[in-house]
Amino acid sequence: MVKKGFTLVELLVVMAIIAILATLIVGGFRSSQMRGRDAERKSDLKQISSALEIFYSDYGKYPPASGTQVAACSYNPGTGAAGACTWGTGEFKDVDGSGNTKTTYFKTIPKDPASGQTYVYKVSSTQNKYQLYAHLENTQDKNCIGGNCVVVPGITDTCGGTLVCNFAVTSVNTTATETLN
Repeated sequence: MVKKGFTLVELLVVMAIIAILATLIVGGFRSSQMRGRDAERKSDLKQISSALEIFYSDYGKYPPASGTQVAACSYNPGTGAAGACTWGTGEFKDVDGSGNTKTTYFKTIPKDPASGQTYVYKVSSTQNKYQLYAHLENTQDKNCIGGNCVVVPGITDTCGGTLVCNFAVTSVNTTATETLN
């Protein structure tokens, strides 16, 4: 009677092939998640930029900054008073003297899709220029500042922890590497 089955070598070869395929699939999945978060960051900054431009059209200046946040949640043009728009929860809007909403620029200002990372908003002292920054995870992305996502010359801003901001959307009259006064 002949027993049929697989040898130990055959089983090891099959297991090695399965392990290689699993590694490739998991690596590709992680890469696609990273690119997806980067696409969301780019879209968020573009949408925030559009809201900032509408605000500029209304008031002839960009909203002030509070730390790294837009300071225009419940902006009162009469007094210039406003609260910081917390990323992910703040409503970017202006109000009249009675507190009634005039224009909602952003219902909920977006936040970075990765925990531990944040967006950075900077505005010039004259409020005629702004810069919005994020940290892209894909080091091969061609849209990074200076075309290099790893080393970003002239940028010292951090987008959470030690992550250097390497992507920017700015007003047309400035650059990502210009120091705003």
